[in-house]
Amino acid sequence: MYYQRNQGRSDNRFPPNPNRRSFDNAEYREGYDGGNSGGGRGQKNYIISPPDKTLIWIIGALIVIGMMAIFSAGSPRAIAEGVNPVFFTVRQLAWLAGGIVGAMFFANYDYKKLRAFTYQLPIFVLILLLLVQFTPLGHTVNEAKRWLVIGPLQLQPSEFAKPAIILMFASLFANNSRLSDEKKYPAYFIFGACLLLIYKQPNLSMMILLTFTFGVLYYMAGGAFKNLMTAGAVALAALPFAIRGYQKQRLLVWLDPNKDPLNAGYNIIQSLVAFVEGGFFGVGFGNSKQKLSWLPEGHTDFIFAVIAEEFGFLGCFFIIMLFAMFLHRSFIIASRSPDMFGKLLAIGIAFSIGFQAFMNMAVASSFIPATGIPLPFISYGGSSLLVSLCMFGVLLNISKKKVQRIRPYAKKAAY
Repeated sequence: MYYQRNQGRSDNRFPPNPNRRSFDNAEYREGYDGGNSGGGRGQKNYIISPPDKTLIWIIGALIVIGMMAIFSAGSPRAIAEGVNPVFFTVRQLAWLAGGIVGAMFFANYDYKKLRAFTYQLPIFVLILLLLVQFTPLGHTVNEAKRWLVIGPLQLQPSEFAKPAIILMFASLFANNSRLSDEKKYPAYFIFGACLLLIYKQPNLSMMILLTFTFGVLYYMAGGAFKNLMTAGAVALAALPFAIRGYQKQRLLVWLDPNKDPLNAGYNIIQSLVAFVEGGFFGVGFGNSKQKLSWLPEGHTDFIFAVIAEEFGFLGCFFIIMLFAMFLHRSFIIASRSPDMFGKLLAIGIAFSIGFQAFMNMAVASSFIPATGIPLPFISYGGSSLLVSLCMFGVLLNISKKKVQRIRPYAKKAAY
């Protein structure tokens, strides 16, 4: 007897696949095959496939590029601060080691068990955000109070809000996509509180990323598009009253950086100079001139500009293609997931990483106004790398499938 699981509710964006069977542990414990094959209870009649290898190669390539770029762009900054030239590279390698451990753990941890932390993880992140704003543990850098310092560790709690929000709403929308469901009201309160605290830091780019991620999860679960359009219209109407003075200045300077070339428009101009200097083939690894004090934050928010100068159009195109391949593989994993929670979890992770990468590259190329957000897997930043690798591990676990044996397991006959 075979068990076939419903591939999701009829009103979601993932059509069912009637030709594919899926099996879970609960069904197997009930005695899959009922002993008809001769194998009896407790014999495995399915095989767990390995995780998506293409996805592993893609992320591995991005990490290698990131380490090379941090070494190149971070060395002048380290020398200027009087520390070892490989200071930023070594610290990033330490976070990479922790991220790999996290990725391996989540790759082998059944993603369905994460639903038990639907509210626990967001509440934990909310507490961290409160500690940043209202305790001496909060640390300010460049007039932004976004970091939490605990002993030798410096964390950015807003980065941990990404997987927390994805998990919470993937779990809730997997049941139904109704916004007026009373069971979702606590989630709305937590989400709103996190957005308010992140706005206070201030970190507008993270607010935008989390809000768009929520919208994508709602829509993919079967939510009405008109509700998203209504919410978008309200947000646009409230935007002039919500953005701060320096953010308005960034918007005006984005339209014409030469209005303030030595202050608000300086980063944009220097970033565009890096793109121009790189040309088609680039000036070569380590030969960037803009990283030598002309381009601020060349190892973090504007690392894509340094890559553009050293590796040219070809290097930028290669990175864009890697992220495009990441999205493609992630969407395939989501479509093949046997349950709605897995589909939404995969979509949320893919969109969060992909949209963040788009925002960073768009800022560096002056496609959108300047805002501080790292390039996933590439920019210097321990919290970003750790969180991205953990989400990658969850995606790998979702990619694992239980495949039916061609022939059911049976004991060898005695002769």
